[in-house]
Amino acid sequence: MKNIVIFGAPGSGKGTQSDKMIEKYGFGHISTGDVLRSEIKKGTQLGKTAQQYIDQGQLIPDDLMVSILASVYDGFGKDHAGVIFDGFPRTIPQAEALKQMLSERGHCIAAMVELDVPEDELMRRLIKRGLESGRSDDNAETIKKRLDVYHSQTQPLIEWYEREGIHYHINGLGELDRIFADICQVIDGLE
Repeated sequence: MKNIVIFGAPGSGKGTQSDKMIEKYGFGHISTGDVLRSEIKKGTQLGKTAQQYIDQGQLIPDDLMVSILASVYDGFGKDHAGVIFDGFPRTIPQAEALKQMLSERGHCIAAMVELDVPEDELMRRLIKRGLESGRSDDNAETIKKRLDVYHSQTQPLIEWYEREGIHYHINGLGELDRIFADICQVIDGLE
């Protein structure tokens, strides 16, 4: 079992690379963004609460996200190939909570794969995605807020995962296949 945290700023290619990993390795996938958008679309209380935070460019409270993720994770059963955590954790307390949740199940994170992309490229990608997908959170003002939150709250995770000995830096700029080959090299080298 190889549980992977895929990490990077909004627009760094986490979803695209996750799809490729799922296809090659048979991993499960938990995208907090997709889970939250689904709850919002269904109009659940969680969705309404989440929408308030998202509209302000803020992160969802940790206890709420960890309980949601635990439920989705358990849905993969005990004998899965691994799960990609996409969009979580975003803070050190979330990383600690995820580690604890997995530990309670006898599991762990095998690798944190960081997709590193320059900010000007992230802005270009996200504005383009917003135009193509109609996602309301892909506009210049909200993107800037999301990148500010990312830099202030989530970049310390890189150091945390380095101390855990499972951080892997990937240059996220360039050809998709080259980026994916770099990720595969990491995954194939895991115990």
